[in-house]
Amino acid sequence: MILNRDQASSEAAIRIGQAMLAAAITAPKGNGVDDVNGVLLTGEEKDALASHMRDIAEETGEDFYARDAGNVDNSYCVVLLWAENAPLWLTNCGLCGFRECGENMEAGAVCAFNVTDLGIAVGSAVSLAADNRMDNRVLFSAGKGAARMGLFGEEVKVCYGIPLSVSSKSVFFDRGPGDVKF
Repeated sequence: MILNRDQASSEAAIRIGQAMLAAAITAPKGNGVDDVNGVLLTGEEKDALASHMRDIAEETGEDFYARDAGNVDNSYCVVLLWAENAPLWLTNCGLCGFRECGENMEAGAVCAFNVTDLGIAVGSAVSLAADNRMDNRVLFSAGKGAARMGLFGEEVKVCYGIPLSVSSKSVFFDRGPGDVKF
């Protein structure tokens, strides 16, 4: 079998994306509670994500959603990581801004531990991508697009997308807020 460089790059990106999901799972979590989840999008699902991001750009007038959708278009796959919003009820720590976890839940707020767990998992995942020389960028806009797609339930308040690309010049940098390239 002979794989050309585009085929090899595509397969490498998917392999790295799978490893990134594993890295997110093994990242430390507050009180040992695994509240982080994720998926890898390719093909039609990845294209649908970019389409939803463009819809958000049109509805909000925020050009960066369309710019980021172009980055998704120019990527082989997208790793999506999110945290279930489930307060840990440790000590009513107040880190979320509420006096106790019950108030947080009533207000539909986000547990600080859940968001911290997600941040550590994202850091672990992108570190793995960097260690494998895979171009990537953390996009909250992709997380908003994924929410719009209905990929998870209402208990998910925060999601990030990490598109993976292989090119001689990273598609994720040297871009302005209105710099939309397709």
